[in-house]
Amino acid sequence: MNDISSSNKAADAAFSPTASVAEQAAPKPEKPEVPAHFQQFLGFDFGIKRTGCASGNRVLGGANPLPTIKAEGADARLQAVDKLIREWQPNALVIGVPYHPDGAAHENTARALKFGRQLRSRFKLPVYEVDERYSTTEALAGGARDADAASACIILEQFLRSLP
Repeated sequence: MNDISSSNKAADAAFSPTASVAEQAAPKPEKPEVPAHFQQFLGFDFGIKRTGCASGNRVLGGANPLPTIKAEGADARLQAVDKLIREWQPNALVIGVPYHPDGAAHENTARALKFGRQLRSRFKLPVYEVDERYSTTEALAGGARDADAASACIILEQFLRSLP
């Protein structure tokens, strides 16, 4: 599924304390409006202990794995992201947001969305979201040595394929 969104409004509403079970299903994001001059992107497969990272660009339409961030705390994770941003100078960031196979949100959905809000707030860069169901399974099926980084590549390539 290639659902991508540049807005957290629907997702934030879905995770409000008063949201019904039906509202907590995967939001139906609109196709992102990504400026044509945005060429360089960093992609992330968020995890509590490990966050996969990838770099990609619009011209080639592909992504390359970067070293996985092995940090459990938000501060340590964001410091590692800061180093990547300084090195790669991306125009925007892309995060994978996990959902259950039926599209329902779960604990890690909320965590990934929170990570996206932290990135947006701290780095002042646009953050695009990609439905990342099965990205880790796909990475493992492809024989990835680092499933987290390979999953970040899959997420970023899915995003890049969606661009005009």
